[in-house]
Amino acid sequence: MLTFFQDCIHEHWKEISISKSFLVFILLLNKGADVSHRLAPDPMSEAELGRSGREEIQHVERFLENHESNRCRRPGRLRFYHIREQETLGTNLTFKIKKDLHKAVRKLIEISSRVLQRPLDERLSHLDADPHELALWMLLKRTSSTSRSERLQAVQDLAHSQWQDYHYQTAAQSIDQRTAIGLARTPNVDLRFFLSPPTLPKLEDEFLIEDGLRQLLASLPQSEVDQCVQYFTSLALRESTQSLASQRGGLWCFGGNGLPYAQSLTSVPSEKVESFCLQALVQHSMVPSHCDHIVANGGLQLLQRVYQLRRDSQKIQRNIVRIIGNLALNQNLHTDIVQSGWLRVLAETAQSPHIMQASHAARALANLDRDTEVQTYQDGVYVLHPQCRTSQPIQADVLFVHGLLGAAFKTWRQKDCDLTEHEKSAGIHEDYTECWPKSWLAADCPSLRILSVEYDTHLSDWRAKCPAENQRKSLAYRSGELLKKLKAAGVGDRPVVWVAHSMGGLLVKKMLLDASKDPELSSLVKNTKGVLFYSVPHRGTFMAEYSVSVRYLLFPSVEVRELCKDSPTLRDLNENFLNMAQDKEFKILSFAETLPTSVGPMLNMLVVPAESAVLGIGDLVEVAVDHLNICKPEKKDTFLYKRSLRFIQDALGEHIIG
Repeated sequence: MLTFFQDCIHEHWKEISISKSFLVFILLLNKGADVSHRLAPDPMSEAELGRSGREEIQHVERFLENHESNRCRRPGRLRFYHIREQETLGTNLTFKIKKDLHKAVRKLIEISSRVLQRPLDERLSHLDADPHELALWMLLKRTSSTSRSERLQAVQDLAHSQWQDYHYQTAAQSIDQRTAIGLARTPNVDLRFFLSPPTLPKLEDEFLIEDGLRQLLASLPQSEVDQCVQYFTSLALRESTQSLASQRGGLWCFGGNGLPYAQSLTSVPSEKVESFCLQALVQHSMVPSHCDHIVANGGLQLLQRVYQLRRDSQKIQRNIVRIIGNLALNQNLHTDIVQSGWLRVLAETAQSPHIMQASHAARALANLDRDTEVQTYQDGVYVLHPQCRTSQPIQADVLFVHGLLGAAFKTWRQKDCDLTEHEKSAGIHEDYTECWPKSWLAADCPSLRILSVEYDTHLSDWRAKCPAENQRKSLAYRSGELLKKLKAAGVGDRPVVWVAHSMGGLLVKKMLLDASKDPELSSLVKNTKGVLFYSVPHRGTFMAEYSVSVRYLLFPSVEVRELCKDSPTLRDLNENFLNMAQDKEFKILSFAETLPTSVGPMLNMLVVPAESAVLGIGDLVEVAVDHLNICKPEKKDTFLYKRSLRFIQDALGEHIIG
């Protein structure tokens, strides 16, 4: 490629008069197109080339000849395909000049960054062509650059420029998979950059979506999945909708959200059965080999159909996007996901005002993006901030861990409060956030990566004949599973602060102790700067002993039994963590509730009394709220949030930019 062209382009830009026809000719040459079929019949005659075309070529030729004497050029090849040399360029255009012209053309397409940074009209004002069209082709070319920084900048410029509708159509048909994923992860990207999902085959009149889901489940292996999944999968396969309606009892619960198993499915049978099948598919999608089966058996297309038909069900749509996020963990399936039209769906969902919907889509897109992401986000690990590509370096991580019956989002919502008429008229209710770490903490500390994890929690073992293994509910098992997921997400590679509610605090202590014994996880302990506890029962709770009287606690599960007052397990856990925290100089802040929580009819109690919330080191702050609201600030300017924010900033210190 000519090294002098970049040096001369600024000085001689006005000297080069290039018409639209010749510039299109240049672009086609650069893209390797058969220009003889695009510009004129083959062969192109001297008359067909015309005086204007000859003058343009001679002008560029003279420009090159003026500078070639002192320049060193690599051999190249100018592809004119079927255009005959004698009739097209004349005898004065030598083979050497043709090589130089081709190199100059390539350099023109990859114009220097200084020129590209000028306003569009200034850059292209001397070209007899549509400047926006030329800019589009330049950016499309740069998105395929071998330079990572250049193509990332090109994707950003492409997304932030204003285009006509036909420009978006051109881009949608021209961009490669890597560029399309990058655009989908750009904030507020125009959805016209993405092709619509392929048209799905028309269904037969008798075909039901639940039948398709059952067929897909039947094609999957029944190994390597939870026994509950095996049970409900087989139930969905062998029973009709009517027989399913006769099944009764229990909770079918995955991913931290209890799903009451229907007393009767006759009112909404199809949607309920679809929900059961999707819950089972979520579990199958956690097994890499099963993901291949899901895709091979038309799962992407079937899920697309269910997604479109159930737009009124956020829960069904979340489970579908959750499955796509799990499939995206397998890089060999990325092309299938993109070609089946999921990018447009994910990009649209990522812009949803509903934080849960947007976070599921953001996770799936992050797992697809291998150009800016090294880590992966496995099932149950969600990025609350940043959810899109960002040029701001991430300085530290803050990790939120919920407690019993909690979840990655609902635990961290803003406190529900009764607004006065004046507050309602002032629009205060419109500022309500479903997740204050995403809405408030991200705004106050933009250089943080904010993660929230989700894991199964149950207060009862009564689960409708499901032969679940109790050991999977223990702190030890939860710790091992979450540590694997956090390692894959890169937690421990930078400074981290943990924020935990209730039993989540016990889990954090267990994870840090387990990590300290594993050389591969030692960085997680080394980079831990602080832990914030919201009403964590370090010494247990009497609530676990009220299981017969308290609603939902029909039979205490393993994890509830571990919470019993003065449990030996909790005592050992606390002593070992105290020793480690003092040795590693963790910063500690604990909040304690002072108001009773309603746990049943005519039964109010302090779930975690202050004496149990005391860790033994760090500050203890008592707050006049109950157990459920101790981690839900009422407003951004309340003491609970401001004190939590100050602790995070103090713990991370110089590692973050406020």
